[in-house]
Amino acid sequence: MCLHGTDPATIFLAARARVDGMVVPDLEHALYVERSLVKHLAMRRTLFVFPRATLPFAQAGASDRVYGAERRRLVRDVEAAGLHRDGERWLTEASEQVREVLADGREATSSELRSQIPLLAGSITYGEGKAWGGPVPVGPRVLTTLSAAGHIVRASNDGGWSSSRPRWASTAAWLGEEIPPCSPAEGVARLVEQWLRVFGPGTAVDLKWWLGSTVAAVRRALGDVGAVEVDLGGKTGYVLADDLEGSGPVEPWAALLPALDPTTMGWFERSWYLGPYKPLLFDTSGNAGASVWWDGRIVGGWRQTATGEVTLQVLEDVGSDGRAAIGEEAACLTEWFAGVRVRPRFPSPLSKDLTTTGW
Repeated sequence: MCLHGTDPATIFLAARARVDGMVVPDLEHALYVERSLVKHLAMRRTLFVFPRATLPFAQAGASDRVYGAERRRLVRDVEAAGLHRDGERWLTEASEQVREVLADGREATSSELRSQIPLLAGSITYGEGKAWGGPVPVGPRVLTTLSAAGHIVRASNDGGWSSSRPRWASTAAWLGEEIPPCSPAEGVARLVEQWLRVFGPGTAVDLKWWLGSTVAAVRRALGDVGAVEVDLGGKTGYVLADDLEGSGPVEPWAALLPALDPTTMGWFERSWYLGPYKPLLFDTSGNAGASVWWDGRIVGGWRQTATGEVTLQVLEDVGSDGRAAIGEEAACLTEWFAGVRVRPRFPSPLSKDLTTTGW
């Protein structure tokens, strides 16, 4: 239904894991030529890649809520930093000027927009006196707010596939239309329906976390889509009414998934596939690192060497069949990288542990 896009490499690696024979130009064509896939800020203030047909639901069911929070936070921060006495007026004027510059269908980087719009100049200092602190330009936050509102979109990318250097464009110009309107209740319901279709069965807690919404909104949406309660080992789970039939036995399978892969990040309650490995595979902010899967469970992680070769950090005995399948996946992924080395934005603690290698 969507792919995580915060780490630009994840988009390509997650698609490669699911689409046989997919190469980088295939996905770039869908993103930048066909524009059938769109990068958009949505659930939990996270960047995702959505099919165009899902955009109205994402906007109404998640992005509008993110926009409201981002706008309020930016206005407050601008006033507190002394950049402008009336943050609301400043943000309204800055937003209007960005939309005017992009109205003719042109694209522009954040730096290009700042050079043309003086209101985007200035910085806000965070974490003063701390190692991670420092000044942060205010212009990109205006663009983030406008993108959450659905007015502008990350268009073409000036960097390679594993980097993010977006050029911004008017949503109407990039897609040929504004994002079609949708009610908030309908948006949440359709997102819940799609989540259940891909990740179900799951709990209301899973859905609340994934949507970044409220329990009340989730329960209303579950009723709207006619979800059916099922028992998940003593917990109440939900599936769609037409998804009650079992899928039958599945042959054991291996996969090497990237950081922030949608499957790894799909549920809040993860013990059934993550086991004891959360401290090794997730950072303190809840971002999942690159993971090795065998037969429906996470069994370790992977990383690249300085020369781009995929090396494994498998944490348990997966048997001879598992070792062979995972090793084959590693070789295929190394070949797919073709010498490109990707530096993940959210490396897991395991990937930083150079003493844990092999089997």
